[in-house]
Amino acid sequence: MNTSYSALDTFLTCPRKYKYQQIDRLKTPKSKEQFFGTLLHNTLKVVHTPGILSPTLEQALDFFSKNWNAEVFADETEERSAFAQGVSMLQDYYKKNDPAKTNIIDLESRFQVEIGSVKSDKSDHGVKKENHIVSGIIDRIDKTEDGYEIIDYKTTRKLPSQEKVDNDLQLSIYLAGFLKRYPKEIDNLGKIKVSLYYLKHGVKLTSQRTLDEVKKSEELMLDLINQISQSKFEPQISGLCDWCGYQNICPMWKHKFKDKAKKDIDTEKIIEEYISLKDEVKSKTDRIGELQEILSGYMDQENVEQVFSDAGRILRTLRKAYKYDKEKLRAILEPLDKWEDVLKIDGIALKNILGVLPFKTRKEAEKAKIVDKESKSFFIKKS
Repeated sequence: MNTSYSALDTFLTCPRKYKYQQIDRLKTPKSKEQFFGTLLHNTLKVVHTPGILSPTLEQALDFFSKNWNAEVFADETEERSAFAQGVSMLQDYYKKNDPAKTNIIDLESRFQVEIGSVKSDKSDHGVKKENHIVSGIIDRIDKTEDGYEIIDYKTTRKLPSQEKVDNDLQLSIYLAGFLKRYPKEIDNLGKIKVSLYYLKHGVKLTSQRTLDEVKKSEELMLDLINQISQSKFEPQISGLCDWCGYQNICPMWKHKFKDKAKKDIDTEKIIEEYISLKDEVKSKTDRIGELQEILSGYMDQENVEQVFSDAGRILRTLRKAYKYDKEKLRAILEPLDKWEDVLKIDGIALKNILGVLPFKTRKEAEKAKIVDKESKSFFIKKS
């Protein structure tokens, strides 16, 4: 298989989008986010292209402005806001970086790395070598005082934790591509930095990799390729769906684009009634909360726990929730070999922890996942 980090990341985000993009090869118009990110990348390429004199901030802004396309944005307000944000990013970049002082080896450096796995195959004396090509483009490679730095620009709003960067698969793949080009540098990994520069925040997050971590990243890529080969490409809803160009054909979204004249009229009424009833329930729930506060204040004033009217009575009870002192409880139960029986996994905490665990540990944890129960819920997001 010939693939890239971008394709593998798309599969992790939504297998169905991967199918549309990489297998079906369905084209979509370039989104405003893609346009914005590409233009900033191109501007920084101009800024750092070697020459007698490095471009000034004014020259960088001139390039950005001349290549701006207002038509990709929905309205004038959105377009002005995006343009101002791009200008602000470049101004901040120049404040924190001097292009004349960078020692750049290459810009937009293309690479290909070969990874492979061995499988049993009776037709080939029991062994079969399966090779895959992973390609990509490194935004920038710098020569530092004692080594190198691999830099990738990001225009996303979210700034990740340092732990996320330390375990970022993209940086590991880019380092593998760098080592393919400079194989002797494998003995100097301690002097090679990998960085993500978040332009919106003006922050560069830097990490390093050991040889063992580079090898583990290859295992993770092989694992993902194996998942792709067995996948049914089910759609996966996430916050990124709002920026997806395949909504009109995706089974999770295509009803949104169905011609109203062709929609079932009863379905339209049912949807409207459902949303209306949910609004009524929320309104009544809010009012119940207000009445509870009023009644509770009256009970405190009269020093009673029960009030009466011709319509009925209302009783107030005090509920107490308890938790145990972990260490005290452990001291009691551990000698009885009962401590492990009461441990519970916090799902949210576990999800956060798994995101920064070493690859091998994450893979073992994935094997421990089982389906507990299945249920269907309905949520509303208003237009």
